[in-house]
Amino acid sequence: MTSHVDFDEHSALAAARALQQVLQQRTHRRKFLGQEYIVPGKLGEALNLPQITSRLQSKVAQRRQQGLEAFAELWVTLSERTRSQVLTAINWYDPEDLSWDDKRSNRRPVGVNLPGDAESE
Repeated sequence: MTSHVDFDEHSALAAARALQQVLQQRTHRRKFLGQEYIVPGKLGEALNLPQITSRLQSKVAQRRQQGLEAFAELWVTLSERTRSQVLTAINWYDPEDLSWDDKRSNRRPVGVNLPGDAESE
């Protein structure tokens, strides 16, 4: 997967949601009073993903643009593994990375469809 991805507001929202899910799936162990517990990851909240997502969903164009810029700044700080997990989750692919026999190799990815969008139905 490529590290440079140009997101628009729609694809950035899908990627932010997928990133939130990827980060929530990561867990760690915590010991409390001698018992060991598995705690879900809170990195998404630490990275202000809920705020970025709400900005990307805003009806005000300026707030959506701020959310897009914040997500772009966050995206470059993520590891290559995390980026590839997010891009896989939103079905984003690089045609140059595909084999010749893959049906998708001759076209760019179509816009990301979010559940509940009128366009995707």
